[in-house]
Amino acid sequence: MKKVRQPYVAGMFYPSHKGELKQMLDKLFNEAEIEITPQNVFGVVAPHAGYVYSGLTAAYGFKVLENKNFDKAIVLSPSHNDFFDGSCIFDGDSYVTPLGEIPVDKNTANEIVKNSDSVFFGERGHKTEHALEVELPFLQRINPNFSLIPIVMGNQRMNFITDLAESIAKVVNEKTIIVASSDLSHFYSKHTADKLDSIVQKNIENFDYEKLQSDLENQNCFACGGGLIVTLMKTAALKNKGKAKVLHRSDSGDVSGDNERVVGYLSAAVYA
Repeated sequence: MKKVRQPYVAGMFYPSHKGELKQMLDKLFNEAEIEITPQNVFGVVAPHAGYVYSGLTAAYGFKVLENKNFDKAIVLSPSHNDFFDGSCIFDGDSYVTPLGEIPVDKNTANEIVKNSDSVFFGERGHKTEHALEVELPFLQRINPNFSLIPIVMGNQRMNFITDLAESIAKVVNEKTIIVASSDLSHFYSKHTADKLDSIVQKNIENFDYEKLQSDLENQNCFACGGGLIVTLMKTAALKNKGKAKVLHRSDSGDVSGDNERVVGYLSAAVYA
């Protein structure tokens, strides 16, 4: 019997009806107007809140993949509900969203685990995690025929980041893309959030992932998936890719009107 990870937050974070979801994604992609599209995109950073709040910012990130001929997607997610050391790759056969079933690339997943000291197979972090799931319909909207390597990181210390990055770097090729799922600061005023989130933006655009990790550890800024952003950038550096561009930044107050307690969002492209 196939082991399938069914959608957990459909109907909450994004529409559960296929037609409504496709319509919403089309609208978000149409509204995302990118002035200059980076070439040779290696991966993207995308937020993971409800589409009403962060969907437009996410669409900016995924839109740069529209002309990318990829057949594998490695999606890196933080774990909001389950803390563990290392990173867990789902040990099942597929992830499902209202747009259809995405097969897990077991061969690539096996290679990552074989090359690593801290990546393992299982369900840790996968059962109820929204941060990985919400990225998948965006990818399906661009390319309905890709295979998935779904990875949830528990402990985001640098040793686990380095191990994961080195393991992924050994298996990626020109037809692989990486998505790092992360929101930014949580529940500060809009003014304070802007200051904190601009630190993340600056480190990304300077392609200084070591400074980003240091700023996160020293609480100079905040990103719930900051370790996954660092992982993406470090993997890119190992493959001689060294550029990054923030495509859009926003916060929940832009939609809700509540500027006293906002959540920050950012999308970015990492490229050659």
